[in-house]
Amino acid sequence: MNWLLHRLLPAWIVLIALASPAVAAPLTLDALLARPVAPAGVVFEIVDRDPGALEVALPWVKQAAQRLKARHPGLPMALVTHGQEMFALQTGKRAGNPAIHQIAESLSRDDGIPVHVCETYAGRRGLAAEDFPAYVDVAPAGPTQIRNYEALDYVRLVVPRADALKR
Repeated sequence: MNWLLHRLLPAWIVLIALASPAVAAPLTLDALLARPVAPAGVVFEIVDRDPGALEVALPWVKQAAQRLKARHPGLPMALVTHGQEMFALQTGKRAGNPAIHQIAESLSRDDGIPVHVCETYAGRRGLAAEDFPAYVDVAPAGPTQIRNYEALDYVRLVVPRADALKR
């Protein structure tokens, strides 16, 4: 019996590996910039447990968007933030986070990059769409908003976590 187990186990592992979908590495900004043809669009995703993550994530998005537009002029882009960091974008937190709000507003108004937060997650904290400024779109669900962009053939670009950007 032990012999049979040792003979069949590798075969089962191979079958399971072949049946599983391939796990692709997340797309990086450099890989996206290296593409000879622009995608239909890019959706930046920020999701972090660090409530202060937008302090480093939004400047990263701003710079990445500038690099992408230089490489592919007219490339449509969007931003979805749906972790702890999104709460810094509340209207009532603007005074404590002026740089974050300035960049978010600039992305939305000047760069034409819609900034979305997750209404579902906000609702769990007792917040509504009215608790965010007009330049922030409160989407029903952050992950669904990302999938909607992907359905339009946008590629998802995950913004590195704050701890990685701070290094």
